[in-house]
Amino acid sequence: MSIPYRVLLIEDSVQDALFNLRELERSGLTIEFQRVENAPDMRAALEAKSWDFILCDYQLPQFDALAALGLYKERGLDVPFITVSGQIGEEQAVKMIKAGAHEYVMKDHLNELAPAVKRELRAAEERCIRRRVHATESFLASIVQNCDDAVIGETLEGTVVSWNPGAERLYGYTPSEILGGSAAALVPSYRPNEHPEIIQKISRGLDVAHFETVHVHKNGTAVEVSLTVSPVKEPRGRIIGTSTIARDITARKQEENERLALIQELTAALANASHQSAASSQHAIISAS
Repeated sequence: MSIPYRVLLIEDSVQDALFNLRELERSGLTIEFQRVENAPDMRAALEAKSWDFILCDYQLPQFDALAALGLYKERGLDVPFITVSGQIGEEQAVKMIKAGAHEYVMKDHLNELAPAVKRELRAAEERCIRRRVHATESFLASIVQNCDDAVIGETLEGTVVSWNPGAERLYGYTPSEILGGSAAALVPSYRPNEHPEIIQKISRGLDVAHFETVHVHKNGTAVEVSLTVSPVKEPRGRIIGTSTIARDITARKQEENERLALIQELTAALANASHQSAASSQHAIISAS
């Protein structure tokens, strides 16, 4: 069973309200409704629950559509607000649309009500999706901007198209210096094939995870990095670029090298001590004989 649409009917005529509901149900919509006819009741209804759309008569004995629209906007709602009236003229209709109503339907053309409602419901859903996408994009952009790691976007040709503050800290280039340029500037001259090989893997849909290599800072010094490179796709799935997260592992590599050097020194010292001990024993034997 389909979930009913919650409809707030602002209508003083019970008969007209039933006519509206009948048209909506004939179009296949399942409806749950509440009818109000004054400002206090509308305000209470808006506070009590959420609504999928609002149908409002233009003129009521104690209320009118412009006042109802004011309460609607006061709540910051973005659901279809449709005026349904037998009295509204073109001038009043334009006034309602400019004030924020989404559509109007004449009571003597109720066959247009359901198509208008469905059209505005789709539009409201699209607005909701856009808001969510924008919020998600803003959230992700905030994460990228505040990430300690370098986050770099490139085309498949290796052109840098995005460069976060973490990348600037790691490599020394400002966005104005690197955007539009080649990512090959980060690769040592003695590793000419490394970057093209990564691009080739990405273009085949493969990820490159935790790949440790050496990059070059703007000042020419070497930077030990761990790379995670992923494909960037267009909505239809075609790969159009790469997204690289680069983490500075210079300190870790230095610690590893220092630990390895210490182990080698200890090993050499033990070997030397063992050799000296053996030589002393042999000398003692020779002396005793």
